[in-house]
Amino acid sequence: MSAPERIPPRSVTPPPDAAELLARGELTVRGRIREASNAALYCTVSHDGRDAACVYKPVAGERPLWDFPDGTLAQREVAAYEVSEATGWGLVPPTVLRDGPYGEGMCQLWVEAAPEAELLALVDGEEPEPGWKAIGFAEVGEGRTALLVHADDERLRRLAVLDAVLNNADRKGGHLLPTGEGRLYGIDHGVTFNVENKLRTLLWGWAGEPLTWEAVDVLEGLRKDLAEDGPLTARLRPLITGAEIDATRARVDALLASGKHPEPSGEWPAIPWPPV
Repeated sequence: MSAPERIPPRSVTPPPDAAELLARGELTVRGRIREASNAALYCTVSHDGRDAACVYKPVAGERPLWDFPDGTLAQREVAAYEVSEATGWGLVPPTVLRDGPYGEGMCQLWVEAAPEAELLALVDGEEPEPGWKAIGFAEVGEGRTALLVHADDERLRRLAVLDAVLNNADRKGGHLLPTGEGRLYGIDHGVTFNVENKLRTLLWGWAGEPLTWEAVDVLEGLRKDLAEDGPLTARLRPLITGAEIDATRARVDALLASGKHPEPSGEWPAIPWPPV
């Protein structure tokens, strides 16, 4: 199966019924996304006169991981979407769990990124310029190093909070999709919700800084929704384990108790590899 042709830019604000379209529509595989580490298929989904582009990742195409149970990555992607929706930030494209041509898998609305948007950069010097936050130094060849920075962008800051809640072990630069409409989406959430601390991200620029008031309000709402009888807990139960829900609840509590963005623990590589 060949890689899909480049898709022309389109409106990426999800329609209100996007999840229903993804769940009920007929999936047609158009090609394979070669860069993905697991099977990821570019598809179209059609239902009742409507259609959209989407990504379908069948469970059967997931590679085994030593630190995550086999056959659970699709469910974790859907769980990440549910948490994102509960925040009200809408940082994850509509994502559902459904049957498809190659069995059960996750199906996610396709988002076309704006190629001109710049969120990451390598710069000379030891301090970032205004408008940028330092991540760390990176080897750039011939014994040279450069400072890796990300934009001091409120959308990225919200995503950093969401990743801390999800315990995202793989927030790479290629998983950031800024759109021409000014929105930002994060994708590829298969390695999330582990009960052990595995946060690996490029978004360390706010590490140790106080959370915004907006983030505190969102986390307070998540704490309520994650109560034993909360609506988010009910939506997560079919997707992740009870222990993983408890760990998510504990991460929200810890963020609210500290009032700060988390810092690297030192027990786990802080930045994913490759970073982009």
